[in-house]
Amino acid sequence: MKGFVPTPEPIVDLMVAKLFLKGPPDREATILDPGCGKGAFIGGIIRWCSKHNTPLPRIVGIESDPKFIKQTQERFSSLSSVSIVEQDFLDAIDYKFDYIIGNPPYVSITKLSEQERSVFRGRYVTAKGRFDLYLLFFERALNCLNPDGRLVFITPEKFLYVETAQPLRFMLGKLAVEEIHLVDEDVFGELATYPTITTIVNAPGAHTTRVVLRNGRTRDVHLSDDTSSWMPLLNGGADKTTGHTLKDICVRISCGVATGADAVYVVKTVGPELRRFAYSTIAGQEISPNDSASTPEHFMLMPYSQNGELLPETELGALGVYLRYPGRREKLLKRTCAVRKPWYAFHETPPLPDILRPKILCKDITRNSFFVVDEAGALVPRHSVYYIVPKDPSRIYELADYLNSSRVSFWLTSHCQRATNNFLRLQSHVLKRLPIPDAFLLEQASCIVPAEKIPA
Repeated sequence: MKGFVPTPEPIVDLMVAKLFLKGPPDREATILDPGCGKGAFIGGIIRWCSKHNTPLPRIVGIESDPKFIKQTQERFSSLSSVSIVEQDFLDAIDYKFDYIIGNPPYVSITKLSEQERSVFRGRYVTAKGRFDLYLLFFERALNCLNPDGRLVFITPEKFLYVETAQPLRFMLGKLAVEEIHLVDEDVFGELATYPTITTIVNAPGAHTTRVVLRNGRTRDVHLSDDTSSWMPLLNGGADKTTGHTLKDICVRISCGVATGADAVYVVKTVGPELRRFAYSTIAGQEISPNDSASTPEHFMLMPYSQNGELLPETELGALGVYLRYPGRREKLLKRTCAVRKPWYAFHETPPLPDILRPKILCKDITRNSFFVVDEAGALVPRHSVYYIVPKDPSRIYELADYLNSSRVSFWLTSHCQRATNNFLRLQSHVLKRLPIPDAFLLEQASCIVPAEKIPA
């Protein structure tokens, strides 16, 4: 099975205890482990029943990987109440179960074939955007759950806040989500998933959800039944963003320039023949907290005019000679963008009229969020940097101070995805929704910098 990750026994036992928290199953109860692998959860159910002197219910394990089927069937061959079925759980099945428990596979859309993506998009509501298979497992399992049945899954926490998981949050918001337990990030070793155990009862929503945070604290919340992020609620903040947002007062909020070949376009020194193509550039690792953007150590060679238009190859001059040098042109031709663009174009066209304005910069991945000012508007941010271009440059330091406030830090911590080691992953769609005090909102016509005032 794609994305199979074995679940440690202590986590299995914890999840089985949550599954039977409201009472033991009877002999006729039905339990499903979708994607059962080697039978870790089935073994956990057997241990629980033995410990509590409870008759073993009817257990079905579904597995699509032939290498697991035989050994799992042999493992439980002496138990008539356990059936191991070779089948893809995401194919249509008509059975209903009283309990469902499992660790769905984590497989991003990039690991799926075009045919698989098409089939899933036609079959599942949760197959939207850059979906992951565990979202589809959630949806399929909910459809297989009897009324008042219980489901316990361990998955990445991302379904709590990413846009792709909006359809799933809409579904779950209408059910009784009994508990969301954010477990230690090292549960699966080096696999950085920020695992979450979710306990659901197939009953109408409007229930209180118990939240267990990774620091051990607990709180009770009422989850929204819309598609908004649940992380603010889980972290003790407001459940929705209201009023004005950062997007309302900015010309652009975007990730930095993606050349597709920084090894070619980003250089430390520039001779006089290339100077007219060179722009000071900055990477995320060069940004330091509590300072304006430091003096950059590199230049980005741009085959673009200041209005962001790609220069004709005949006008590249010395830059064309540089790019055609043996080894460089070959690297550029290997980029995926070279199939649809001229060989020397960037992976993404840089919006230079916006980039070359006074702006605020931040790292794309950081332990704690912080923002610095490029007052001159002379720096070109690379792809590891996000840049924020305010409509009113005269208030850029005031805005930076607000972005560096504890209020914003808390909001970003509640809304951002996590990278390895609990670092925050800042993204433009999150930054655009950041709440802004009304005082920052000015009439657009009075604060946009005219094009002729853009720094050269």
